[in-house]
This record gives sequence, structure tokens and C-alpha cells, in this order.
Amino acid sequence: METIRTFIAIELPAEIQAGLNRVLKQLSPATKAVRWVPAGNIHLTLKFLGDTAVDKVEQLNSAVKEEALNHTPFEIQAGTLGAFPSPRRPRVIWIGVQAPEELSALAQGIETATIPLGFPSEGRPFSPHLTLGRVSQHAAPDEINKLAELLLKTQVGSLGTARVNGVHIFRSDLRPSGAIYTSLFTANFKNL
Repeated sequence: METIRTFIAIELPAEIQAGLNRVLKQLSPATKAVRWVPAGNIHLTLKFLGDTAVDKVEQLNSAVKEEALNHTPFEIQAGTLGAFPSPRRPRVIWIGVQAPEELSALAQGIETATIPLGFPSEGRPFSPHLTLGRVSQHAAPDEINKLAELLLKTQVGSLGTARVNGVHIFRSDLRPSGAIYTSLFTANFKNL
């Protein structure tokens, strides 16, 4: 059975990608302990599906399209630097996303729509964020402390606003040079 790695996400406009690029240029020279994500590869991920059988992609497209038609366009704002589990113990560095309740409803609807297709539930609440980078498991404690200090003192204002009109199913191909994402399907929201 042939599989591809997939995820469902919201694509970001050029304005927010430019803002993310500015933040990455500010942070990335400060430490080698982080695997940074190129700004053009950053999306607002709603559901990571992982290995997906190629023969299930059509069913997935239909389920996501049906769910998208339950939603109307809304706006999100990107800004605020943070880290999971915390800035003092960073593992994942991110930019926060402020959005109306519609975004959480969309993420929950996609979660519910994909379970019958064999994709397990996430198990933790949806936390809207844009991943900038992941800290290496082999990072030395002094590198992590240096990164924590940098995160605590770096101020990031608003990186822009985006109108969300739909969602995309992306294919993720892992390469030594980094992941390559290809949009397989776009599901637009209903118009008012």
C-alpha cells in the first residue's frame, strides 16, 4: 500500500511570511541548537495526519470539503513569541495566532471528520501557533539557557492579519535539505 505524509493547514499570506522571515533572521544567528523552519514552509497546521494511504486521499478531500462548507471566512492575527513547554525550557519555538472561536471550531470539525477515515484523535486541545523551529535533542544545557534568555528578551509585535477563506491538504516530502510541501487539495468555506 503506497502512502504519503499529509497534514491539513491554513496557508499564510506573503505579509505574515515576511514577518516570520524577519523574526527568523533575528533569532537564527543566535544559536545552532535549533532546526529553524523556512518562513515559506510555515503554515497554521490544523491536523497532522502522517502516513496516509494514497487510495484514501479522495475520501479525505471529500471529508475536508464537507467540513469546510460548515464555516465562513474569518481573520487571524499572528504575533507574540513563545515556546513549548515554556520559554525557560524551550523544545518548540512558535509565534502565537489570535483568532475568533471559529478557528477552534474548524480544527475540532476537521478532527471529527478525519476520525472515521482512520486518523486518531490528537488527544490534546488545539493551540493555534506557527512553528518557527525545534530545539535539537542533543542541545547542550548552556545552549538551551542561552536560547531561553533570548526568547524571554525578544519582543515580537504583530506580524500581520490574514483572512482565512479555506483550508488545504498538504503532502509533506522529507528531504535532507528540509521538507517540501505540496498542496493536494483546497477546500473553500461557504460564502455569506
